[in-house]
Amino acid sequence: MSIAVYNTLTRKKEPFTPINPERVVMYVCGPTVYNFAHIGNARPAVIFDLWRRVLERHFPQVIYARNITDVDDKINQAAAEQQVPISVISERYTEAYLEDMGAVGVRPPTIAPKATEHISEIIAMIERLIHNQHAYAAEGHVLFDVESFEDYGRLSRRDMREMIAGARVDVAPYKRNPADFVLWKPSSGDLPGWDSPWGYGRPGWHIECSAMAAKHLGDVIDIHGGGQDLVFPHHENEVAQSRCAHGQSHFARYWLHNGFVQMDSRKMSKSLGNVLTVHELLKQWPGEVLRYVLLSAHYRQPLDWSEQALQQARKTLDRLYVTLRDHAVQDVVPSDVPETLAKALEDDLNTPIALAELNALGKRLANTQDLDQKRILSAQIKASGELLGVLAQQPEEWFAAQKTTVDADKIEQLINDRNAARANRDFATADQLRDKLTEMGVLIEDSPQGTTWRME
Repeated sequence: MSIAVYNTLTRKKEPFTPINPERVVMYVCGPTVYNFAHIGNARPAVIFDLWRRVLERHFPQVIYARNITDVDDKINQAAAEQQVPISVISERYTEAYLEDMGAVGVRPPTIAPKATEHISEIIAMIERLIHNQHAYAAEGHVLFDVESFEDYGRLSRRDMREMIAGARVDVAPYKRNPADFVLWKPSSGDLPGWDSPWGYGRPGWHIECSAMAAKHLGDVIDIHGGGQDLVFPHHENEVAQSRCAHGQSHFARYWLHNGFVQMDSRKMSKSLGNVLTVHELLKQWPGEVLRYVLLSAHYRQPLDWSEQALQQARKTLDRLYVTLRDHAVQDVVPSDVPETLAKALEDDLNTPIALAELNALGKRLANTQDLDQKRILSAQIKASGELLGVLAQQPEEWFAAQKTTVDADKIEQLINDRNAARANRDFATADQLRDKLTEMGVLIEDSPQGTTWRME
């Protein structure tokens, strides 16, 4: 089966046909590193990590670039507030981002370009835009002339005349047109900057991605991805810059965008005070639980984040790990992913169906006594987990890690007290202790070998 993707540019699902089947190239907008990533930032990282895994099953080489924006006004503000050099902020949160994304199963991209390492490419692209009469210098700034590009607004389906009419003309009097956007701006004082033909300054946000994508992937790329909030203005501006600089009919042939993460049906944002950082969530929940929740809804739809969703994801993963542990067999031969699960992911990354198929495999394994079937199903579950980025641990490691996040000593004492009550035939006390453990989210399992426990 071919891979089908929903292309934001055409607003329809299309078969994915790369420019070069021997070398698929994908660019995804990465973080601006001024603070810890929130769970909404983690969604595109997880989604496009999975897209990469799916593509790698079909094509011999997938080049995946995810950038780091390490020069930005938000970084400047954070550095000023904390009274530290700007590089301290960007380096600190770059490291934190990579560590947190690794904890949720996101593999490092093929290329992780940083904006500050591509200033010469950015300046060269701006010079081409000026030469091609798509940009102009004004008062130390360089701006893109949106009226010079007739397709401006095509990606986001916005009418340029309406955008111009709705713009605030008093914000930047040096603009020819209120919709023109900044390619280069002046720097002074403690702000980061570089020498350029237009004076000491720094790049605008949009031009950074265009320059980095061109250097590492080429003038026209297969896939460009990111969050839904980037469609306008960021991705619209990337299209304009890149096409006008390179003279191509496309910048990216397929545009893929994930939906927002919501809290109580509202977009997660700092202004609403409902931001949850991955860094803090990982102190309470295993990374696989966070990843499972992020994959639980279709990537183009909003995702409702809640404590209930986290608990359900952990319960589901516990059940799968228990099944793998209790039905382990020898001589398991590696297997491919079952066709039904693979087809779900190949159909515009339908993760709800893929996860349902994974759980169906677990139920089949739990209910079969046939050793050959157990070998086949165990191998299929492991292959499916590897593709989805879950079930990456041995069951023993998974449950041992769960115990480190709770008061294991207290739980063990309650279990010992319960066992003592049962030995004394004080079943009322034993039941009370079991109820207390249940309230703590602890599931206990009695067997002739003793009592084991795990978190619900």
